[in-house]
Amino acid sequence: MNGTTDQAHEPEPVVSIHDVDRGGIQSIERAAMVLALFDQNTRVLSPALVSERLGLNRTTAHRYLASLQVSGFLSSSYGPGPLVDQLSGLVSGRQQILSLAPTMLRELSDRTGLTAVVSFLGRSGAVVGHVEEAGAGTIVLTVRVGTVLETKAAQSRALLAFQSDPAVVARMHAGLDADEARRENAELAKVRRDRLAWADLGRVGLSSVAVPVFGRHEVQAAMAVLGTTTMLPSSGESEERVTMLREAAEQLTAQVNG
Repeated sequence: MNGTTDQAHEPEPVVSIHDVDRGGIQSIERAAMVLALFDQNTRVLSPALVSERLGLNRTTAHRYLASLQVSGFLSSSYGPGPLVDQLSGLVSGRQQILSLAPTMLRELSDRTGLTAVVSFLGRSGAVVGHVEEAGAGTIVLTVRVGTVLETKAAQSRALLAFQSDPAVVARMHAGLDADEARRENAELAKVRRDRLAWADLGRVGLSSVAVPVFGRHEVQAAMAVLGTTTMLPSSGESEERVTMLREAAEQLTAQVNG
């Protein structure tokens, strides 16, 4: 919404922290409720404010604030802390990629004749962030924005191969049996070596390949093209299109880090 308003700020309704759903992890839910008190009019928290808004006594409110401060969610003055800054930096990095990607993906799609996609790592696989469909041809393959891709999808592999935290990969592979997990880890090693990931989804006639997009410290996104196995065979016949994909990802990486 554009413009400003001179309307007085309405008092926030009291939401009792004791009414939080008992089925979840209460400490996390309660911390989330405290952090949710930040808005455009509330830049610093206090025991009195938390007590009033969440229906707590001040001693309990102070205990929550102190714990969040020690954990890095709050600063020493109970404003947003360094961990919030870290998370916001990740979000801003994704926003930057999403602002730059459409033009590059459109050009990549036009050059390759394939649908071009950029994705980010979610909790259970790559999540599609932007799609540019091929503008020519009688068959157009696409994927919806927001789709969570399988672990063996090209973009999931490109993102997992360069994760600095082994626990992330372990969580993603939790649904695989021991042999599948070993094979998948071997595949990720090849992706790290080649900086190139092919999908292995067992879908006849479909093919996709992805490469990583790096930030200053670690992988930020995956860029991919997808099409039929005739247009994108996982062999040397796709070398020209793969080169175009690599060039587009390198250009995006350079702009993100520029």
